[in-house]
Amino acid sequence: MIRFDNVTKRYDGAREALKGVSLQVAPGELAFLTGRSGAGKSTVLKLIALIEHPTRGTVTVDGRSLGKLKDREIPGYRQQIGMVFQDNKLLDDRSAYENVALPLIINGTGEREIGRRVRAALDQVGLLDRERYPPRTLSAGEQQRLGIARAIVSRPRVLIADEPTGNLDPDLALEVMTLFKRLNEVGTTMLIASHDLHLVEHFGARRITLTGGQVQESAKGQVQPGAGGQPA
Repeated sequence: MIRFDNVTKRYDGAREALKGVSLQVAPGELAFLTGRSGAGKSTVLKLIALIEHPTRGTVTVDGRSLGKLKDREIPGYRQQIGMVFQDNKLLDDRSAYENVALPLIINGTGEREIGRRVRAALDQVGLLDRERYPPRTLSAGEQQRLGIARAIVSRPRVLIADEPTGNLDPDLALEVMTLFKRLNEVGTTMLIASHDLHLVEHFGARRITLTGGQVQESAKGQVQPGAGGQPA
């Protein structure tokens, strides 16, 4: 579903964020990207989202080489990708409900279906009672959950997330990851960047570790004693 072939990304100033990265995430798989700050995790996700383009190499998603997409094809491609980033990119002049509804409006979904799916997504992240609130009135954790609701409302085939539990307390972080796990179990392919190794290992999914812009290892996580979960 997701494939990187010898991908290098160089930013201005000749800094290489990625150096010859090759990795794969199978259809329906849940995998975690781990590594220190600056290791290249966010760059990998931005390349999948077509926010950035590789300097060299090929990124393929669902059998399509992203470098070969025409400009007019990019919006349609992005509609199939759920994206959760650290800054959330929420619109402060719209309510929580309107923020989550936006991808469905762009897709041309009917009004009744929008209402049903938006409220279901808000309920899944514990924000149904905040649907009329603008994002600026929500806490940092609530804003992060709102971004997750917007990412999942379209039922994307692929979901990418950059530190989606970074502003959440441990209990809520576990709840959010359990939500991601449920989505994965119905077929959504997921690649999640996280520095929380305990949370990663709790879910027992494959871990792709980046060091200095290179893949150091790709291994199956291990459930810690007492974590209360089973390996995926």
